[in-house]
Amino acid sequence: MPTIRIFRHYISTAYLGLLLSEFAIYLSAIFIGGSLRFLRSSDWRIEGDWWIVAWLFAVTMIIGNVSAGLYQRPTQWSVANLVLRLLVSIVLATLVMSLFFYAFPELFIGRGIFGFALLFSFFATLVLRYLFHRLVDSRRLKRRILVLGAGENARRILDFERRVPYGNLTFVGFVRMGNETCRVPSDRLLELDSPIGAYAEREDIDEIVVAPDDRRGGFPVEEILDCKMSGFDVVDLLTFFEREAGIVKIDCLHPSWLVFSDGFRMRSSMLVKRLFDIAASMALLLVSWPIMLATAVAIAVECRGRHPIFYRQTRVGADWRLFQVIKFRSMRPDAEKDGVRMASRNDDRITRVGRFIRKTRIDELPQLWNVLRGDMSFVGPRPERPEFVEKFAETIPYYSERHRVKPGITGWAQVCYPYAENEADTLEKLQYDLYYVKNYSLFLDFLILLRTVEVVLWGKGAR
Repeated sequence: MPTIRIFRHYISTAYLGLLLSEFAIYLSAIFIGGSLRFLRSSDWRIEGDWWIVAWLFAVTMIIGNVSAGLYQRPTQWSVANLVLRLLVSIVLATLVMSLFFYAFPELFIGRGIFGFALLFSFFATLVLRYLFHRLVDSRRLKRRILVLGAGENARRILDFERRVPYGNLTFVGFVRMGNETCRVPSDRLLELDSPIGAYAEREDIDEIVVAPDDRRGGFPVEEILDCKMSGFDVVDLLTFFEREAGIVKIDCLHPSWLVFSDGFRMRSSMLVKRLFDIAASMALLLVSWPIMLATAVAIAVECRGRHPIFYRQTRVGADWRLFQVIKFRSMRPDAEKDGVRMASRNDDRITRVGRFIRKTRIDELPQLWNVLRGDMSFVGPRPERPEFVEKFAETIPYYSERHRVKPGITGWAQVCYPYAENEADTLEKLQYDLYYVKNYSLFLDFLILLRTVEVVLWGKGAR
């Protein structure tokens, strides 16, 4: 199952096709809803303004589906999980459409028509999803991968496969290169009985991943060049991880790849990003102020007015500039009496109100002021404290590169990986941060914002 690159971000063609198919369903839903509503009437007709409603409904449903995570590769999904996420999407679409009808009452199509449109969308989506997953699970639609290498680099591919299965790939096998130490199971090894190009042709290989531990000895450059010139896709290990996992893999990264790879062009889009930050933060402030007011009251009641509602803390911004981040207080005032430490699962320093607002990410809302001031961006790497930054910069390679851009309220690492509790987690999240810095675009920002809705709704990664 191939991918295409949109604004430097890899998108599965299968899921893109699914999105377009569902868009067609939602676009027709309003008209089908009208047909069902007036099934026994022969004199009803379609109004011209219905096309406006139909397009808005289709766009709203697609945004709701993205926010509910319905276009991500499912690893442990069930039918109940799919139905729940689809219902969440429908509720979001209903709220948006209700606001639209309230603002433009002349475009209201009637509750009966809208209700039938929602029912049709729900059941048609379930049928399409059933057919889609039956087809996607077919081996014929999976991209067949041959890996050149069976050492540490190949083991990294298998390690990531165990954590997040490559549902769209089939690994035909791993070919040992030269005298490298074998690190993959024997049942995954291949002994080629012909040149690589001939084997790839015979086994219908779609892509060759070049992942030897050492290219200096026994590396078949001529054979790989022949494969490339014969039309086979040939990628290195770093590009493979960037495309399939959305990360820049640090443990096999070399500086020359960063220098000569595409991307890292964020400076050319800084003005557009700043305008986006201002518009997005002001829009969210208009929507969320009642929630922020209720949160402030709840914190004041819990601490009986003896402690500040807001919590200010020094963080590291772009180019290592320090700034004061503003958050709702979610921990006890004496949380750091024993020294600075990272938050952990079931942290006993978190208050009752704090546990709820951290789980729902409400504690982050005051950072909108930091965005308006220009200290932060709406989307970017998580801002860290100077104490942690100094430590991680000494022990984690390329950690300083995440400070090339402004930190954000949400980010690619936050929506893709759980909360960092230790240095190992921080290294994992850095790989997502580097991917964001390398492949930044407004499209990626918009995608992250939609996935943030999913994170908040399902409480992923909160501490």
